[in-house]
Amino acid sequence: PARRRSNLLIETQAHACRVEFSGNRANTLVYIQGGQEKRAIARCEIILSAGALQSPQLLQLSGIGDAGWLKAHGIEVLCHRPGVGHNLQDHLQVRVIHRCNAPLTTNDDLRSWWRQLRMGLQYVFQRAGPMAVGINQAGAFLRSREGLERPDIQFHFAALSADLPGAPLHDFSGFTSSVCQLRPTSRGRVEITSNDPLAKPVMHPGYLATEDDQRTVVAGLKVARRIAAQPALARYIVDEYQPGAARESDQELLDFARATGVTIFHPAGSCRMGADADAVVDPTLKVRGVTGLRVVDCSIMPTLVSGNTHAPAVMIAEKAADLILEDARA
Repeated sequence: PARRRSNLLIETQAHACRVEFSGNRANTLVYIQGGQEKRAIARCEIILSAGALQSPQLLQLSGIGDAGWLKAHGIEVLCHRPGVGHNLQDHLQVRVIHRCNAPLTTNDDLRSWWRQLRMGLQYVFQRAGPMAVGINQAGAFLRSREGLERPDIQFHFAALSADLPGAPLHDFSGFTSSVCQLRPTSRGRVEITSNDPLAKPVMHPGYLATEDDQRTVVAGLKVARRIAAQPALARYIVDEYQPGAARESDQELLDFARATGVTIFHPAGSCRMGADADAVVDPTLKVRGVTGLRVVDCSIMPTLVSGNTHAPAVMIAEKAADLILEDARA
């Protein structure tokens, strides 16, 4: 229904390049569409919602960021704000994979044409079966060790296995237990590598940089092993494919996490909100040091939420809508 509103125009196949300013007021968004550079003029304000990787990139391309870094890439400095792109946080997932002793997994379904057909028919006629759910069929929030007031790790269980998320499935019956730390203390950064808006920014996630994160990921892997050893699950297991029974010491498990851990796609924090001078946006999500520009996405989170980021992103947008309307009516 929103598409039919007279005050809404959606441009597709368009790549945002930078924000231009009159003085220190944002008034133009420059974008590329069909190989041509175009401009959208803003009467009130511009809102960036490009996510924790692209929103800081757009700010940097627009001259807002660390002055030295911007100058090094030939960008005129509008506002020296070193926090842009820093404070990056993400949930790192480390996966324990087991071989299954029965053809019960999605790996088996996708190796058989008739089981694929059954999956499709289940979905079409019953809205049921593997195609009616996400990759993960079960989950849990747990404490990795005694003495904690609340859970510090999250589990996802999938009835399939692959070397990497999205990679081809293994040619054996297998399932995966993925564990991630809910409140990582490591911090990373994202920064431009060029003044070319089509060049991808570089992401330095900083995973497992702190002793707390290292200790938690090792404890999480041990919890995954304890769950797998319970009779209800152990009777389906042939062996532990990854990390493998040979990896027993804390250092071996940490090395495994460093080598195989991947993002769970929850980046946040790179345009941190706050009342202090180092914050990128203020409590009303306005970019500090300029006017007419807000950031509305997970990049404004001071700290990463202890769970999935979709619902918090919706909440941020709802609150931002109230703030924008409040200013417009003032």
